[in-house]
Amino acid sequence: MEQLNQRARRILFAVVTEYIETGEPVGSRTLARRYGLDLSAASIRNVLSDLEEAGLLLQPHTSAGRVPTDRAIRLFIDTLMEVRSASPEERADLKNKVADIYAREQDPLRESGRLLSELSGRAAIVARQTRGRTLQQLRFIPTKPGQLLAVLVFQDGAVENRFLSVETQIPEPELQRIHNLLGDVIEGRTLGEVRELFARRLADDRASVDALRRKAFALAQQAVDGVASKNEVLIEGQLRLIDLPEYGDVEKLRNLVVALEDREELLGLLDKTIETGAVTVFVGSETGDLAAGQLSLVMAPFADNGQQAGAVGVLGPTRMDYARLMPLVDATAAAIGSAISGGQRGSNK
Repeated sequence: MEQLNQRARRILFAVVTEYIETGEPVGSRTLARRYGLDLSAASIRNVLSDLEEAGLLLQPHTSAGRVPTDRAIRLFIDTLMEVRSASPEERADLKNKVADIYAREQDPLRESGRLLSELSGRAAIVARQTRGRTLQQLRFIPTKPGQLLAVLVFQDGAVENRFLSVETQIPEPELQRIHNLLGDVIEGRTLGEVRELFARRLADDRASVDALRRKAFALAQQAVDGVASKNEVLIEGQLRLIDLPEYGDVEKLRNLVVALEDREELLGLLDKTIETGAVTVFVGSETGDLAAGQLSLVMAPFADNGQQAGAVGVLGPTRMDYARLMPLVDATAAAIGSAISGGQRGSNK
């Protein structure tokens, strides 16, 4: 934590607040006029100079005001900013909207991302961690001799399809018995749990006494192995970023477009968010090489029946209203988790 006296903290708070609102370098006259600091412009300039020397402010041009560095924004978030918590009414309204999305949309996570983008005015990111997602159904559909289509339906509304090779075609009555058998053990378990369960059952010699059960577990294991390590990142509302003044510069716009395609970097930030288990903010350079350190992310994890299943958040320039966005993202993650878990029809067998 930076060691700043009360005067320096007040002025830094005012600089970051003004910069977030306007996106323009902040001068001493603006601070004296708008923030009731009860200091002369000369005194404010002296403090601004000290903050610049401490690496908390930058002066883009000699005659210009100052802009906060990533360190300053981090200090602002951690120690100076007052987060405006979402009211119970706001959380309930958001919960109802997300529940409605899950009741009527085929891809509810994507639609939830669109809702968050609209509410935040920024791009929204939804990342799902496949291993922690809960399975609802697994079905096998004959397509041609020697081939089945495995259809995995998840509690979060997602559907995964995989083609499986089989030695002989399985008659429809036998497939129906396999579906019934698997339905008793799949629904309510996460993909990771299902994968481990089938591996354990197939290693158990006692399963060999029941050929149908062994065939069912072998097919199911083949189906889930192909998706057990897959993670997915969805981004909605990219155009809301492109229209911002920060990206009027061609080079910054190019960095933004590249960042939106860099799913591996985003997945790394997803993992860090899930590890913290709470709302997490990555400011500028804290995102690594993402957009040359010119983006910030506010993310929160969501759970699927107690198992961490992914994260949702907003991304944009470092000039974001973190005090408003942090509770909004937190409430959205809670609403998604509630919608997923609330739709659970079974329990762990």
